[in-house]
Amino acid sequence: MGLTPRQEKIAGMVKTLGPITGEQIAERLNVTRAALRPDLAILVMSGLVEARPKVGYYYTGKNIISMLTEQVSRIKVKDVQSVPVVVTASTSAYDAVVTMFLEDVGTVFIVEPGGILAGVISRKDVLKVAMGGSDLHKMPVKVLMTPMPKIVVTSPDESVLTAAKKIIENEVDSLPVVSIADHQDTKTYEVIGRLTKTNIARLFVELGEGRGGEHHG
Repeated sequence: MGLTPRQEKIAGMVKTLGPITGEQIAERLNVTRAALRPDLAILVMSGLVEARPKVGYYYTGKNIISMLTEQVSRIKVKDVQSVPVVVTASTSAYDAVVTMFLEDVGTVFIVEPGGILAGVISRKDVLKVAMGGSDLHKMPVKVLMTPMPKIVVTSPDESVLTAAKKIIENEVDSLPVVSIADHQDTKTYEVIGRLTKTNIARLFVELGEGRGGEHHG
C-alpha cells in the first residue's frame, strides 16, 4: 500500500514526536484538523500508527512487510488448497503422465484404497526415466514414485506460511494436504487436497489486492 507524501510526513512526525495529538500534527503542518482526518484514518487502518483517547497518535513500529506476515500467518492451508490429482499404484507411468497433462499439474499423488497416500510422482521423475530410454507404458508408477514416509505433507489447519517454507526447503512444487488417522499403531495419511506454488502465488496477489484468504479451490 503506497502512502502519499503528506501521509509519510505524518508517520515520520508520529514516529519521532509521538504520542502526539491530531491538533499538534495539524498545527505543525499548517492545515486544519478536519483536513488531516482522512490521512490519519489511512495511517491507523494500515497499522503504522495507532490512536489512544486522551493520549494521541503513536507509532507502532510495524512496516508493510511485518503486517503482511501477520496477515499470512492467520491464513490456513485449507483456505487456499486445491483439489488433489490422484492415481492408483497400479497405474502405468505413461498414464500418470497423461493425467498430468490433462489436469495441467506438475505432481500426481499415488493412493491406495480409501485415498491413503502411498507416493508422489513429479514431472522430474518421469523425465529422468524417459531420458533413460525406459518404456513408460510398461513401467508401473510404483517404481518411479517417492514413497511414504519420505513425502513431505501438510494439513488443513497448518499455517500457509509454514507450508510454504516446506515447499521451498524441500524444493518441491506442491504438498499433499492430508488428514492423519491412527490404525493399529500405524499412521495413515488420507489425501484431501494439494497445496501448490500456484496457490501461494494466487494468495500473494489476493493479499496485494486486499482480498487475502478468499480463494477456496
